[in-house]
Amino acid sequence: MTFRQFAFNNVFRNKRTYAAYFLSSMFSVLVFFVYAIFAFHPALKNINAEVAIGLHFAEGIIYVFSFIFVLVSMSAFLKSRKKEFGLMVMHGMTNMQLRKMVFLENVFIGFFATVFGMLIGVVFSKMILLAAENVLNLDEVLPFYWPVSAIVLTFVAFLFLFIVISFFTVSVLKGNKLVDLIKGSAAPKKEPKASIALSLLAIFLLGIGYAGALIARNLQVVIAMIPVTTVVIIGTYFLFTQLSVFLINRLKKNKSFFLRKTNIVVMSDLAYRMKDNARAFFFVAIVSTVAFSAIGALVGFRTMMTADLLKNNPFAFEYTSREDNHLETKHIQLIRDELENLRYKEVRTDIKRVLSTSDSYNVTSESGYNHLLAMVGEEAEQVNLKENEAILLFYESAIDGTSRPIQHEKITFGNLVLEQEKAIPTNVFPAYRNFLVVSDEVFDQMKTYEWKQTYYAFYMKDWKQSAEAGKKLSSKIGEFDREGKHEFFSLAYSWHEINQAFGAVLFIGLFIGAVFFISAGSFLYFRLYADFEDEKRKFSAIRKLGLTDKELSKIITIQLSLLFFVPIIVALIHGAVALTALEHMFNYSLVKESTLVLSSFAGIQIIYFLFIRSNYIRKIRRSI
Repeated sequence: MTFRQFAFNNVFRNKRTYAAYFLSSMFSVLVFFVYAIFAFHPALKNINAEVAIGLHFAEGIIYVFSFIFVLVSMSAFLKSRKKEFGLMVMHGMTNMQLRKMVFLENVFIGFFATVFGMLIGVVFSKMILLAAENVLNLDEVLPFYWPVSAIVLTFVAFLFLFIVISFFTVSVLKGNKLVDLIKGSAAPKKEPKASIALSLLAIFLLGIGYAGALIARNLQVVIAMIPVTTVVIIGTYFLFTQLSVFLINRLKKNKSFFLRKTNIVVMSDLAYRMKDNARAFFFVAIVSTVAFSAIGALVGFRTMMTADLLKNNPFAFEYTSREDNHLETKHIQLIRDELENLRYKEVRTDIKRVLSTSDSYNVTSESGYNHLLAMVGEEAEQVNLKENEAILLFYESAIDGTSRPIQHEKITFGNLVLEQEKAIPTNVFPAYRNFLVVSDEVFDQMKTYEWKQTYYAFYMKDWKQSAEAGKKLSSKIGEFDREGKHEFFSLAYSWHEINQAFGAVLFIGLFIGAVFFISAGSFLYFRLYADFEDEKRKFSAIRKLGLTDKELSKIITIQLSLLFFVPIIVALIHGAVALTALEHMFNYSLVKESTLVLSSFAGIQIIYFLFIRSNYIRKIRRSI
């Protein structure tokens, strides 16, 4: 048997240990490959080139994260196999041969993870493309194609990644004495101690970070983001390395709690486990927080954009035409023809751009404004003005609140002086413009103006049915005229475009979040099985003293719950604070979106925990 065959067979002999590492690596390859399939898809480039750029950017994030994840995971595996390596050294294996064996093992795993990840990607590529059409809300299909560029990029990138990591991981074995390798994880550990000062510092840093995130408003959130994130990360590190150990030691000193039922078994080595797994918990908590916050933010942004669009655009179609627009009649007829088989209402009103002594205003008549209100069913808000009265209408955003204009008690247009009665928000005129409503008589008197427009509004109760008509009209009429003679707006088509654009971003974000979350869960799985031999010996010894199956299951369930849920609960709290800060930034409630995202991840973690718990208890029982 050659040395290469020995290394190859050694991987299969440790298949239980390497199974999760292999599957997680394969999943990272699969996700990277799926992104590459989309990024290089010729049809997607034609539909939306920005999505392809975003996909390549996501690939870079996944690639960097995969490097860190695989490196940390491989180092954990090597430490758990020190005893095995010590036996090999005792039987004559040199340090150079040991490092060569580890290098070859990692290259073997990386090669097959890359190949199988791409094979699964190719097999399910058509299904994935079909799913993407619905998620991205694409108008055109994404046909199957042979992703040669994606295969080459993925194979070269990940083979290089595993080779580089193999060089890094062999350095873990340098400087280890034979006696240290033989002892492995059985070497006696010092009793974990925690600093009271650092424990209090963890509470202080997390408190300051949370307070800074929750108190900040609007642009203050952006300014506070970096310092708050830094403080929370440092606080989280001390939370796991110091505060958790301190609290456990305090609980152990409480005799009534410590000596109750199986608590003595659970708590006896819990401080050791928390100390050993502190960095893993910190890693999982931060990575999961990034996943929660990113996906929650993406879902929230889409909700905010669509909410703002619907709030400020009650009409299915809007068409604005200047006096010198010779295509006005033709365009209006095109709109009416497209809506011929749909139920709609139509209103037109005139708008004048008039200069006052202090400002300029878009002015409309009282009757025109009331007709628009009546069409959308807001008769209670109709106005009744005297000859010299005026009402200021202003645009109100659903995202960042009200943007009130400068108000004047008296507005002078030449010899005409108007009294401003009040300012109210409106959504019946084109967004981002302020309007002045005057009586019909005053409107007719305004003979001097910069320009005059005719505003056509088409109302439909079932406006979503007009998406296809909006697309056709946008291509025929054009949304904006270069000379500014006309503007056209379709609510359904704009809503469709926003959902398509954010669908692409969500597609990218969900996969990145999935990689982060699954990798974090897999890292916990690795830590669990790294300590499997020690746990097996411990429970075997305790069972001889009369430990029942029910008590065994209870102890393991508590230990696994702490391992799986402590970092996730911390991440959920971090994520909730981050999404609350996002709410404050835009003055828009994201409670529904935040709850949906965080509860979804929590549900996935619970299912993952139940599966691992059942499998782990079964293996412990068999081994003892």
